[in-house]
Amino acid sequence: MTHDTSTAAVTYEVRNSVAWLTINRPDARNSLNRAVREGLFAGVRRFNDDESAKVLVLTGSGDKAFCAGGDLKEMSQEQLTVPPVDFVPQFGRNIEVDKPTIAAVNGAAFAGGFLLAQTCDLCIASSTATFAISEVKIGRGSPWAAPLPLMVPPRIAMEIVLTGAALTAQRAYEIGFVNQVVEPDELTEATQRFAELIAANAPLSVSAGKKTARLTAEHPLSGAFEMAEKIWEPVYLSDDAQEGMLAFSEKRRPHWKGH
Repeated sequence: MTHDTSTAAVTYEVRNSVAWLTINRPDARNSLNRAVREGLFAGVRRFNDDESAKVLVLTGSGDKAFCAGGDLKEMSQEQLTVPPVDFVPQFGRNIEVDKPTIAAVNGAAFAGGFLLAQTCDLCIASSTATFAISEVKIGRGSPWAAPLPLMVPPRIAMEIVLTGAALTAQRAYEIGFVNQVVEPDELTEATQRFAELIAANAPLSVSAGKKTARLTAEHPLSGAFEMAEKIWEPVYLSDDAQEGMLAFSEKRRPHWKGH
């Protein structure tokens, strides 16, 4: 099934249970002007409410930039000082997303673009993609980089935020920021295939797995074990848990209900 909702700045389309949220400003390197920021929030809310969509893919149009960061011309005109917390979607900070999210990085992911790649659960990058927290080069800030040392080694995180230098896709893969690197013409297909692999799984188990993977970022291990038991108990008690075992014994695909 495919359906789409488009605006001038952001498009939303569902392909076989995978929602594609695309920044549509290729001539401006998909920079984050007000229309894009509002469109991203609207698209994420739509995904949250869309029962047909099991996984969200965030990407940029064109082949030059995933997202080059904030629209500096607009920010300068508005004399922006401290951006509000809800300036750009940050999953788990200013908007909750229980279902999995994937960044499909098709080019430069700088500043706010790095933020978007970081905020997703997973990341697949074109071999031509580059990543940078470039704020130090223009005197701006990156408080949103606080989770980065949980994703990559702390000294690598320090290097990224202090130098503002760009990482290649291969380097981003080597440090654990990127899950897969593919050729540019394979990015869409590879990401769709990866997303469908997740979407085919039991939705309650996927959601619980996402929550579990994040527990030790905020809690000591002993507490994380206790919280994980509480997260998974309703999954064990669900109809889907019985359906999965029954489908296995009957040698057929399970029919998930999400309860």
